Amino acid sequence: MNTFVRFLLPSVGVGLLVAALIIGLMKIGVIDSGGIVIFENAKPTSDTSYAPRVSFADAVERAQPAVVNIYTSKIITRSAHPLYDDPIFRRFFGLNQAPQRRRMQSSLGSGVIMSEAGYVLTNNHVIEGADEIRVALHDGRELLASVVGTDPETDLAVLSIESRDLPSITMASSREVRVGDVVLAIGNPFGVGQTVTEGIVSALGRNQSNISNFVDFIQTDAAINPGNSGGALVNAHGDLIGINTAIYSQTGASNGIGFAIPIDLAKTILMAIVKDGQVVRGWLGIEPQIMTAALAELMHVEFTPGLLVAGVFRDGPAFRAGVRPGDIITQINGTEVTAPRTAMNMISSLKPGEHVKLQAQRSNQTVQFSATVEARPDPN
Repeated sequence: MNTFVRFLLPSVGVGLLVAALIIGLMKIGVIDSGGIVIFENAKPTSDTSYAPRVSFADAVERAQPAVVNIYTSKIITRSAHPLYDDPIFRRFFGLNQAPQRRRMQSSLGSGVIMSEAGYVLTNNHVIEGADEIRVALHDGRELLASVVGTDPETDLAVLSIESRDLPSITMASSREVRVGDVVLAIGNPFGVGQTVTEGIVSALGRNQSNISNFVDFIQTDAAINPGNSGGALVNAHGDLIGINTAIYSQTGASNGIGFAIPIDLAKTILMAIVKDGQVVRGWLGIEPQIMTAALAELMHVEFTPGLLVAGVFRDGPAFRAGVRPGDIITQINGTEVTAPRTAMNMISSLKPGEHVKLQAQRSNQTVQFSATVEARPDPN
């Protein structure tokens, strides 16, 4: 009897374990109640927006033919030796003019073919001061380029090349760009040849006054290095969304903080240059700063949101209209303004000769001015 019990108990235990396993498998769907083995795959999620793409080759293939490498050269003339620049040294040796030495200086960058007519968009700093500009196409052709016009204020330039069967890029609207979008930077970093790097849009509307006062940049972590300037920033479909322009770096190499000019602005500059050869912006001749409660207290006036006129260019449009330092501009053409950048963009969008109405506070009194916009002077 004891022997039977000892034999039975292990058997009962094994049976219970097997039964529990079967019940568990039935619950998770590995077998059904009939004992037939089945395999149930995980149901695919209906939301595929986060599915990673295996390759961006189609986007690159679409955009790459319209991205070009730009090679510039200019002749640098300088004294044969630094001592020749010293007037005392020249007078001692009876030299009226210092001997000159000439050498060729080369640089490189990138550009984007915007139309089959041969208009190439690039950065102004890529071609500035160049005596010769050569454009190398993706298919191996190399062409001489001429400058149609430049806009140093946005660091953009338009070149023209002549050839048949020129590819051109397709453009998206930069208004549709969102933080987190996948982007590709295409250019010629360090002159190694056309290169594609991948990243995301890190931020939008970045103001970098040391680069431009007129651009709200797209920030990206796609690797951008010297030579990428003027190249394309495209979305995951290969559509152009920006012109790569600058990086934030303490070493000169990519730190994952790059800036691109949004294509909507770049296209506006392109059309203005093609039409008129230049970009003409309106100008009033004032130096504004944000009005704060602390400034109002310091000036012993009531705090009014607006722009404090810190300076006025003598004989400029605002000066002739009666605007003076210390005035607080609250409206431009009926629109309230509290940021200098907003006011500058509003004025610069006006054409020379147009009239603009300003409302301001002076000694706690509301005053009105009417000024005639002039062309913004050359920043150089």
